[in-house]
This record gives sequence, C-alpha cells and structure tokens, in this order.
Amino acid sequence: MGFFETILFPFKWVVSWIMWIFHEGFVFLGMDAASGWTWTLSIIGLVIVIRAALIPVFVKQIKAQRGMQSLQPDLRKLQQKYKGKTDQLSRQAMTQEQMALYKKHGTNPFAACLPMLVQMPFFFALFQVLNGISSSNAAGEGQGALSHSAIQQFDEATIFGAPLSSSLLHGFGDEGHFSVVVLSIIMILAMTASQFITQKQIMSKNMSEEALASPFMRQQKMMLYVLPIVFGVGGINFPIGVLIYWTTTNLWTMGQQFFVIRRMPTPGSPAAKALAERRARKGLPMVPLLGEKKGETPVEVPAAPKGQRTQPQRKNRKRK
Repeated sequence: MGFFETILFPFKWVVSWIMWIFHEGFVFLGMDAASGWTWTLSIIGLVIVIRAALIPVFVKQIKAQRGMQSLQPDLRKLQQKYKGKTDQLSRQAMTQEQMALYKKHGTNPFAACLPMLVQMPFFFALFQVLNGISSSNAAGEGQGALSHSAIQQFDEATIFGAPLSSSLLHGFGDEGHFSVVVLSIIMILAMTASQFITQKQIMSKNMSEEALASPFMRQQKMMLYVLPIVFGVGGINFPIGVLIYWTTTNLWTMGQQFFVIRRMPTPGSPAAKALAERRARKGLPMVPLLGEKKGETPVEVPAAPKGQRTQPQRKNRKRK
C-alpha cells in the first residue's frame, strides 16, 4: 500500500460505509439490492451526508471570503507602500503587515478554499472505491466496508443501461458502451454547467464594487472558465458513479449559493441592495449581513416608491 493509499484508507472506509448504510436502508424499504437505482440513491445519500456535515465549514468560508473583500483597500495601500522594494527586509516587513491585516479582519487566503480541500479526500476515496470495483470483483475482494457480494452487485448494476463502474475513457468494448457514452456526456455537461453557473452568479450578484476591482477578481474570472474545462476533461476518466457524485455535489453547491445570494448576500453587492429593496417593500428593517463588522452601517433601506399613500398630517386648529 503506497503513501497516498495509506492516507486515503480511512476515507475509503467512511465513504464505503455510508454508501452501504444507505444501500441497506433502501433495500429495507423494498428496493432491489442489485439495482443501479439503489446504488445511485446511495451515492446521492453520501453527497447529502458529506455536504450537510460541511455546512459549518461553508459558513466559515463565507466569513473568510467577506473578510478578504473588506481588507482589499488596506491591502492595496500596503502594496503601494512597498512598491518597488525588493530587498529581504522590505519583503519580510510586508509579509508581517499582511499577516497582521489578516488577523485584524479574522480571515486568511486559504479559508476560502476550505470546503473544497475538506471534500477532496472523500472524492478521491470514492474515485478509488468505484474505480476498483471491477478488479475487486474479479479478485473476490471487498472495498472498505463493502463486502465482496456488495461489490459484485455494484459491478453488475446499471442505470439507463450504463454500468455504474464504467467510464467514458475506459469503457470501450464493454457491454452497454453506447449508454455509457451518452450518460457520461450528459453528466459531464451538467457537472461543468452547474459549476460555471454557480461561479458566474457569485461574481455578477454577490461581490462588492471593491472586490470586483481587486486583483483577486482577475484570478476569479480565470478560474470561472478554467475549472469547468478541467473537470470536463477529467470527467471522461470518471466512472459513472463518480460522475453522479460530482454532479450531485455541484447541484448542491449551486442551490446553496442561490440561498446565500438571496438571504445572506455580501455587504455592498447588488444582491445586498436587492435584499434591502425586498425588505423595504415589506416594511421590514434591514438586518446586519453575515460578515459585517459590529458597528458597521447596514445597507440603507430605499425610500418608499412614488405613488405610495402618505398619512395626512392633522392641522393645528386655532382656538377661538
């Protein structure tokens, strides 16, 4: 067992155990143990468990991202202060002041990637489990918490005629290859489209004007197009089961971001202004948004629209 496999071993056991629990639960409800739909729902159940467990991490990610946005003006001043200074003492001083800024705003550049980093070991573990289904079945072995009989059921399970353990790249000559090609392409397109839409919504609706003008935004725009291409190209090597997992988790992320943009938008963003307008129409005061500093003025509620009836003022009558 190599170093990478040793690190992933506990994750493989957890992933396979969660899938097995869901599988047994669906069998208990009357579903066929060898059905591809039973195993598909088990993979979807795995996504729900992992993403629900990551909700506290996701909240920390939002706070970290908004902290990074709020420190951009100070960061630009710091960069101007040390512009053109390349000596070691200046670089060290700039690094120390940057760390002080991160501490002041309660954030760091790595916190924004935390949910992805936490989820990646589970994804790689699932990839190894599903990618090794056929070889484990041929060798009469199990995978993590999955027994050999469960592995055999999964290896023979199909959805729309496509085996869950087959991939677009390595499925040539296998039974149901046409179904594998069609389903893989559909799921790869859904996976990349959902990721693109999620990032596009964040950039167009949930970023303040300062964040849009920052150098960080250029990197975000680049990632907007690079990441879907990377996952799209990599998707041809993913088994159908992994594509189901990744498409489902992308749809979860898209729905989660829609909720955040509508209910907990970034201060100063178009989404925050839209929230203020909705609350104003309902006669509700604007509440502090997630990531706003204490004492910071919330988004102002717009004035009442024209044509709204105003309460008549009582005129003071002169006494006789």
